[in-house]
Amino acid sequence: MSAHPLVRVDGLMKRFGTAAPVFADVHFRIEEGEFVCLIGHSGCGKTTILNVLAGLDEASDGTVLFADRELDGPSLDRAVIFQGHALLPWLDVESNVAFAVRSRWPRWSAQQVLGHVAHQLDVVGLRHAAKKKPSALSGGMRQRVGIARALAIQPRMLLMDEPFSALDALTRGTLQDEVARLCAETSQTVFMITHDVDEALLLADRIFLMTNGPDARIAEIVVNTIPGPRRRQDVHHHPAYPALRNHLLDFLIERSRGFDAGATNYDPKNPPEIRLVA
Repeated sequence: MSAHPLVRVDGLMKRFGTAAPVFADVHFRIEEGEFVCLIGHSGCGKTTILNVLAGLDEASDGTVLFADRELDGPSLDRAVIFQGHALLPWLDVESNVAFAVRSRWPRWSAQQVLGHVAHQLDVVGLRHAAKKKPSALSGGMRQRVGIARALAIQPRMLLMDEPFSALDALTRGTLQDEVARLCAETSQTVFMITHDVDEALLLADRIFLMTNGPDARIAEIVVNTIPGPRRRQDVHHHPAYPALRNHLLDFLIERSRGFDAGATNYDPKNPPEIRLVA
């Protein structure tokens, strides 16, 4: 890891009321241009961690540095794509994306804004739907608009909370390929929550595995040894794929419940990094 990662999380903890912490002693780094997936069972605080990184929530303890500065609320340097598309229903596709662009560059002319919006809609293949309202779009198209809107502000980091989980398998696969392509082309830094191990193996450079809550923490970090750029139709043919997939599933099914954070070889500040090859 570099001396100055884009994101540096140290000792993060979240407690609601007097209950046991949802998660505690969470430490990790994210490098510029890196795609990280966070996997864990419901209740371990994944979305809360994402919201803290987005500046939408505060941790009970710990620090988060972004580009060597402590987080202080939301920023246009960090764009969020939620499970739902979160589009403004009274605006058409073009206006939804333009709203974000004007927030980023308030002094741009109308022509500059619309030109930038048109380019982003081309990128996600929705130029033809520019004048349609969200209600006239399929679920996959609405999520494409959300992706275009997030990327349009050129954030340094993209935060995604299971953005494809509500979509059918075919649409989900298409959008996974789209995101993989876009992030590779732009070297976009991404922090993504997912329950889908195959999605993580397609998209992520590293995969953070969280134990069950309460008092959850990052148990280990799995390095994706399948080289990029990765395509969905090729990933499962790679020699490292079976070992990687089995390791992730074994953790989720068995080891996430019985993880011993007090084990002598476990240091929460430096979770073990697993590198599996064929």
